[in-house]
Amino acid sequence: MGVDYEERVDFDRLRNYRFSRAKAALEASECGAFLLFDFYNIRYTTSTWIGGALGDKMIRYALVTRDGDPVLWDFGSAVKHHKLYSKWFPEENWRAGFLGFRGAVAPDAGLMRAAVTEIKALLLEAGVADAPIGVDIVEPPFLFEMERQGLKVVDAQQHMLDARVIKSQDEIMLLNQAAAMVDGVYQDIVDVLKPGIRENEIVALANKRLYELGSDQVEAINAISGERCSPHPHNFTDRIIRPGDQAFFDIIHSFNGYRTCYYRTFAVGSATQSQRDAYKQAREWMDKGISAIKAGAGTDQIAALLPKATEFGFENEMDAFGLQFAHGLGLGLHERPIISRLNSMDNPIELEVGMVFALETYCPASDGYSAARIEEEIVVTESGPQVLTKFPAQELFVANQY
Repeated sequence: MGVDYEERVDFDRLRNYRFSRAKAALEASECGAFLLFDFYNIRYTTSTWIGGALGDKMIRYALVTRDGDPVLWDFGSAVKHHKLYSKWFPEENWRAGFLGFRGAVAPDAGLMRAAVTEIKALLLEAGVADAPIGVDIVEPPFLFEMERQGLKVVDAQQHMLDARVIKSQDEIMLLNQAAAMVDGVYQDIVDVLKPGIRENEIVALANKRLYELGSDQVEAINAISGERCSPHPHNFTDRIIRPGDQAFFDIIHSFNGYRTCYYRTFAVGSATQSQRDAYKQAREWMDKGISAIKAGAGTDQIAALLPKATEFGFENEMDAFGLQFAHGLGLGLHERPIISRLNSMDNPIELEVGMVFALETYCPASDGYSAARIEEEIVVTESGPQVLTKFPAQELFVANQY
C-alpha cells in the first residue's frame, strides 16, 4: 500500500497531525494533562499499537501534558519494541506498566497506587498537579486512587473526540484503502453466496481475505440471512443460506488502525418483489441523506431526512436506534458525528470539511422476514460528499442468479 514513486500516506505527517490536534484540544481545555486509557486515543497520540486482545484490559495508558511529549505505559516487552521501532518520541517516554487486568490482580496489591504516584510526580514536574486532569475511560478503583491522592479528575473523552473528528489527507487515504479491501471481499462473497453455504462460512471467508489483504484487525462481521433479517440481530450464526434468501453483511475491520463499517445486501439466486421493494426504499432513504451532506449542514437536517421509527415498524427512536443513522469513522468505529433522530434533533452539530462517517439505512420487507440494509462511507469535502464504498449498491444485487 506504499511505494517510493507515488505519494500516498505520509506517516510522519500523520503522526504530527494527530498529536498536534490532541495538544490543541488539551490547551483549549481546563485540564493540565490528559490521562488516556482508550486504545484509540492512545494510538492517536502515541502512534503505538499492540494486539487487540489487550484492548479492553485497561492496562495501557498514556499521559499527555501541555509541554513535552506523551508518556506511555505499556505491556511488558512491547516497551522494548517501541524503543527500537517507535523513534518519534524519546526512549524514556516508553515505560512498562501494569494495573491488574481489570481486577484480576486486586487493587490492594498496590499496582494502581504506585501508578498514580508516578503520574502525580510527572504532573508536579510539569507544574500542572493543581489543575484538573482529564481522563477518557477508567476503572473505578483507579479513579478512587487518583482522588485519594488529591487529583481532580474531569472528562477528557469529549475533548479527544473533538480532536479526532476532522480527518487529515493521510487519514482519509487510509480509510479509503480500508474500504477498498472490503470492496474486494464483497466480490469474494458474491462468488460463493449460494444455497448450502452457512453464515459463519461467509464470516470465515471474509476474515481470511481481509487479513491476506493487510488488515490489522477484523473487529466484527455480521452475516444475516433469510428469516433472521427482520428484526436485525446484529450478529451471525451457523444458519444455512437457502434459495431466494435475502442476506446482508457488515464488514468492520481496520487498516493501519482506520476502520470500515460497510453493509451490503444481496438476494441469493433470485429476488421477490417484496425484497426488491424493500431495497428500493432503503436506497431512496440513503440517497436522500447523501444529497444533503455538505459543510455547514446541521446533523439535525440530515436526521430529519431519515424515516421515523414508526415508519418501519418500531414504537420509538430508542427501539430503532442503529438502523437509520450515521456514525463517525476513524481509529474508532463510532466517532463523531453521530446522526440520528434519537440525538440529533435536539443536539445538532455542524458538518465540517474533513469529517468522515458511515450512513446506514434499513427497510424490512412486506413478507415479514426479509429486509434490506445499505451503508455508505462518506467524506465531507469542499465540493460535497465523497463516497468511499464502491461495491455496487444502487439496485438489489442478485448473487449467482438462476
